[in-house]
Amino acid sequence: MAPRCPSPSCRPFAELPEAALHRSLAHFQAAEFLYETRLFPEQEYTFKHALTHEVAYGGLLRERQRLLHSRIVVAIEQREADRLADQVERLAHHAVRGEVWDKAVAYFRQAGDKAVARSAHREAVTCFEQALVALAHLPESRERNEQAIDIRFGLRPALGMLRERDRVLTYLREAEVVAQGLGDHHRRGWVAAYMANELWGAGDPQRAVEVGQHALALARPLGDMALQVVLHFFLGRAYHALGDYPQAIDFLRQTLVSLEGALLRERFGLSGLPSVMSRALLARCLAALGVFTEGLAHGEEGLQIAEAVDHPTSLVQACHGISHFYLYKGEFHQAISWLERGLDVCRVWDIPLMLYLVSTTLSYAYVLSGRVSEALPLLEQSGSTEVTELTSGMVRVWLSEAYLRLGRLDEALAVAVRGLEFCRTHVLQGEQAWALRLLGEIHAHRHPPEAELAEAAYRQALALAETLGMRPLQAHCHLGLGMLHGALGQQEEARRELSTAIEMYRTMDMTFWLPQAEAALARVV
Repeated sequence: MAPRCPSPSCRPFAELPEAALHRSLAHFQAAEFLYETRLFPEQEYTFKHALTHEVAYGGLLRERQRLLHSRIVVAIEQREADRLADQVERLAHHAVRGEVWDKAVAYFRQAGDKAVARSAHREAVTCFEQALVALAHLPESRERNEQAIDIRFGLRPALGMLRERDRVLTYLREAEVVAQGLGDHHRRGWVAAYMANELWGAGDPQRAVEVGQHALALARPLGDMALQVVLHFFLGRAYHALGDYPQAIDFLRQTLVSLEGALLRERFGLSGLPSVMSRALLARCLAALGVFTEGLAHGEEGLQIAEAVDHPTSLVQACHGISHFYLYKGEFHQAISWLERGLDVCRVWDIPLMLYLVSTTLSYAYVLSGRVSEALPLLEQSGSTEVTELTSGMVRVWLSEAYLRLGRLDEALAVAVRGLEFCRTHVLQGEQAWALRLLGEIHAHRHPPEAELAEAAYRQALALAETLGMRPLQAHCHLGLGMLHGALGQQEEARRELSTAIEMYRTMDMTFWLPQAEAALARVV
């Protein structure tokens, strides 16, 4: 719609008596420059063409324009006093053009928060950066410096979802310098928390744990519940990446204990709801351990919260988390259904980071369900991207498995080795165990099998999986070893390994692999 012109209700900034204003509006309406857009509860007009508006606006002197915008801010504040939250975008627009800098800062920040809350991340970045521009016009003060930090904090979740990690780190370093200058321990704790999260995202979970634990030590004496909630989630995520599932579960459960009632709907400055993200990650941790019933319960609780709040980013994370339960269980069509739902939300709301994570996981689900040709292009594109991201190792492992299933063993081996190197370098122990098991699969599928290499890789994967408590992976390793021994005619060893795999699959109700294991055992009995 074209820009609106003043109605009688806005006479304070039109500077005309009401009768004169009515006559002027009627004159312009008769000349077809204006038309009415609303009669009730108050008359409202708009220019018939945007060009007419520009000509009229351009005829005003700059100082007159500034004064007009500043009066519009006051008029909106008075007229819409009971619903200012719905008008913050308009108020910010007029405040910055009216050079009412303190109000411009406040309204752009509110507009940025609103945009993040509905997962409109690009819009949020624009609003917060406009707030920083407006802030630079205010005189030096402690309050201004505190706002300079907080606005940079506001930018972080939106930029993170847009995969703009370098910009996030730049803003955090700027915030850290200002916080140190102020001697503000509270905000320094938040800087440390956010730095820990960025280290996790950059593929350095060990350093993330160190920085996160330091931030937690700062947070406890401050009594900052919000900071502790965020840190418990960040540390849970870092320990999950390290494969330390018990520690991850402990921190994530602490997060859930803190979040009840209205706090379930709080974001605490994050891109998604901690109440949802913690449950989604708990579902993944518990699934990796084979604790499926509890894992599914947490995943479904997170999904219910995300749907009730209707927050797109949180909904995607809930779908992504619950899909891992079905991937570990071998119920691939269910996993695909949840991932495709998450992918649709990502596309509608433009959430690049989650789009990357969901689409690569979906590609792996396609591989496991036999739809390798659909998965391969995206996995190849993702696997060749030379970026330092937490997912790089696992995506290479998934790509390697796709090559294996297509019989392209040399390519599978090369990609698996690179994935294993990445996981070892970044101490991603859980993913390292999966990579080792895949190496065993590749060597076992050679003609003839490379028996020594295959068994060595399986045994390394099994030992690491046992250390980490990864029971589903242990079952897969026993199945691989049993089938390898069976192919080599080593019947006693084959029976032992296959019997162990069958027992574990049955105990965890992982029925997808049971027919394969039972058929292999029947051949060696």
